[in-house]
Amino acid sequence: MLLRNEVQLICYPNRIGNDISDLYSFMHQHLTNAVGGVHILPFYPSNADAGFSPLTHKEVAAEYGGWQDIERISAEFDLCADVTVNHISDESEEFKDFLQNGFESDHADLFVDVDKFGDIQPDDLAKIHIRKEKEPFREVTFADGSTGRVWCTFTEKQIDLNYESPKTYALMEDYLTFLAAKGVKLFRLDAFGYTTKRIGTSCFLVEPEVYRLLEWINDLALANGAECLPEVHDHTSYQYAISRRNLRPYAFALPPLLLYSLLDANSVYLKNWLRMCPRNQITVLDTHDGICIPDVEGVLPEDKIQSLISNIETRSADPILRGSAADVHSVGAIYQITCTFYDALMQNDDAYIAARAIQFFTPGIPQVYYVGLLAGRNDNELKTATGELRDINRHFYSLEEAEAALTQPVVKRLLWLMEFRSNYPAFQGRFELNYSNDSSVAMAWRHGDYYCHLFVDLNFNTTTLDYIDEKTGEEVHLRC
Repeated sequence: MLLRNEVQLICYPNRIGNDISDLYSFMHQHLTNAVGGVHILPFYPSNADAGFSPLTHKEVAAEYGGWQDIERISAEFDLCADVTVNHISDESEEFKDFLQNGFESDHADLFVDVDKFGDIQPDDLAKIHIRKEKEPFREVTFADGSTGRVWCTFTEKQIDLNYESPKTYALMEDYLTFLAAKGVKLFRLDAFGYTTKRIGTSCFLVEPEVYRLLEWINDLALANGAECLPEVHDHTSYQYAISRRNLRPYAFALPPLLLYSLLDANSVYLKNWLRMCPRNQITVLDTHDGICIPDVEGVLPEDKIQSLISNIETRSADPILRGSAADVHSVGAIYQITCTFYDALMQNDDAYIAARAIQFFTPGIPQVYYVGLLAGRNDNELKTATGELRDINRHFYSLEEAEAALTQPVVKRLLWLMEFRSNYPAFQGRFELNYSNDSSVAMAWRHGDYYCHLFVDLNFNTTTLDYIDEKTGEEVHLRC
């Protein structure tokens, strides 16, 4: 196994302290025993989308530090870094050269020439999976006054890459080999599902093309001592398909499943999923995005999903909706609920610890988002200031504020659980789902003589742990 089977932190490069150096200091001082890795959200120069519009993947933004800061972290912790396989910034050198020289540019083939598709009919446009309130195209004016259109799934500043061109593969190979040499052990493949452009389809997760691309990236990563974590929010069957191809899937069904289970004291659907979920997954409860709903469709019944949304609605920002490229003003189904996980559970410490304990016993490597680590509350002030709904869960912590948050009783309980999950030998062995009634969860891990058992009573949010002490060999029973 390339990655350590230990808890990982998820954090922006500048939201615990001012930069990557501050983040390292915080982790080194407070989290060495609790985490074995960290996913640092995009630290590249970027001009949009909180870092997800990179000019290049071969520079660290000056305000965050330099490669020496990245390498200091990767020398001590497993490092996960984002690779935006779908797009590149419109301020990148490649796109600026394209604007200057048009289709004579050496970089022209990197970008999707929309006009090559001919006249895209309304029926075709209606099928395209979009992420903004307009069709996913942008008109560009070249230096000689001529015009063209390129594909932009996200903002106008994020220009989609053309995977019909060898130049795009060469660019990705350059990025991946460079980052692996800097110590990256896990590539999070951002928005990879949008890379497939075939008119007449959704242009999202188009099979089998999307898997050919994934397998190419994964082979390259493995050759450089790294693994891949494709990021996709859709039906949970895609995560199984990813897992079967020797890539790590996200357990994105788990956050809404756990919320429903705890808020309704019903473990039936959670246990159904636990019996079959991929064993090589990365588990999360919260990330820099909202709590996504498509991932749990087909796992939770529709009426239970609506019940969950209604329950959390009063504690969250406005939900983010799906859209249609044909009718950009249509109101689609809810795509994301924007809320901190701690607030989603009504700031109930016992429920929050129960959720984390279940996450840590779920098969896979757990990741804990920095706001979740610190039991953060909704930052309505930041959300209002920026107008970005997801900023409700993206608080900026000074080092002093983060260190103060560590003193909260709920955070101390969480840190103990993280240390146990990262270090107890049983987690290197076999997962067991034990019998429990419909309002409780019982889970265990066994490896040789080591054994640990978790029991959560969802009616009372009580979490109890039984394990064999490493030093004495005696059985320990405690309330978490």
